[in-house]
Amino acid sequence: MTHQRSLEPASSRRVALGLLTALPLATSGVPAAAPARAADRSGAIPKDTRPGGAYDRYVAKLAAEDRFSGTVLLAHRGRTVLARAYGLADRQRRIPNRLDTIYNLASAAKPFTGLAIVQLAQRNKLRFTDLIGQHLTGYPAATADRVSIHHLLTHTSGLPNFPNADRKQVTHSVEEETAFHNSGHRQVVPAFVPGSKHSYSSTGFSILGEIVESISGLPFHEYIRRNIFQPAGMTSSAYYTRPDWLTDPRIAHPYIYQTDGNRVDGVRNLDAGAVLNGGQGTNAARAFIGSGGGGGFSSAPDLVRFAQALARPGTLLDPAFTEVYLGPKFPTLPLSGRPAPGNQQFAAYGPICGIVDNQRLTTHGGGIAGGNTNWTIYRDGDWIGVILCNYDLDIPAIITAERAAVLDPPTS
Repeated sequence: MTHQRSLEPASSRRVALGLLTALPLATSGVPAAAPARAADRSGAIPKDTRPGGAYDRYVAKLAAEDRFSGTVLLAHRGRTVLARAYGLADRQRRIPNRLDTIYNLASAAKPFTGLAIVQLAQRNKLRFTDLIGQHLTGYPAATADRVSIHHLLTHTSGLPNFPNADRKQVTHSVEEETAFHNSGHRQVVPAFVPGSKHSYSSTGFSILGEIVESISGLPFHEYIRRNIFQPAGMTSSAYYTRPDWLTDPRIAHPYIYQTDGNRVDGVRNLDAGAVLNGGQGTNAARAFIGSGGGGGFSSAPDLVRFAQALARPGTLLDPAFTEVYLGPKFPTLPLSGRPAPGNQQFAAYGPICGIVDNQRLTTHGGGIAGGNTNWTIYRDGDWIGVILCNYDLDIPAIITAERAAVLDPPTS
């Protein structure tokens, strides 16, 4: 569930971008982003976000062509503007995807890990300058004594994305999965001087999950449940286990594209792995449960609740620490190409943040074999957009369509 390199060689970095893909894609049929403009605070609804608008039509076309299976939602000031669900959550049982279907978020769950760390900092349990070795044992000196919590949060640690990206091992308990990760953590050392540059690292966030456990005294998944999901009212969200994923009718199964053109249920077929774009054969369902590196599950309505909880002082964080969590920390470049003039992207403390068309965005995406996700909070326009899919998907293209719709000039 933390293994996002299953779609293409750079996919686990690609899934985190989200922000600066709002560029013209003339060959894809995706509407180009509108020119830069001042943030609109009038409350008017852009025409392309509405039912029957450009974004609705674009997603419907993908679904009609069997290129999208999942749920999309656009909400403004907490009220749903557009919500659609297409395809099947479970083909064998003929269960359709619904507006409240639950999906594996993959790396789009990393901000929960970052939020847990910021909460612990707010409670004076840690400092962002703390080194790994101050909280965990058994790490090589090059890692324990040089890599800080700040480096892990901002993907500037130099640690590899995953030491065993083409994972074959299937685990059968929380304890076995945790031991698998913790052993892998202790095999890695920085590839460059920590803090000197940005390189996406799921390993770094998995280590942060271990730090959450060490400081809080709770299993990582239980800490997130008590301190994030419950206070935010995210009643469908959890770090579900593989047995949950297999049997719970609310949870969408990942359908992994194969070379023969078929899609295989990754939960029922653990031997099946990704084949698209150089995928390394990984299947997230081989992990019994997710980790700090990703693999939490949520629904579109719950992600709206998460955005609203972040905006309510004291619900998840106090106002000052909310800015610490959401604010830009390290500049990055969009992995899909050169950003549009004036657009900027940064690593925050879990999410990706940036400026698009003169508006502040907070976002994160995720990808596994047979699944892609993305959520975005448009901070200046009071919007949230959610894309949850249980197919292998060209996620930058659909994010671009969402950006174009939300940032389109409003109509009366």
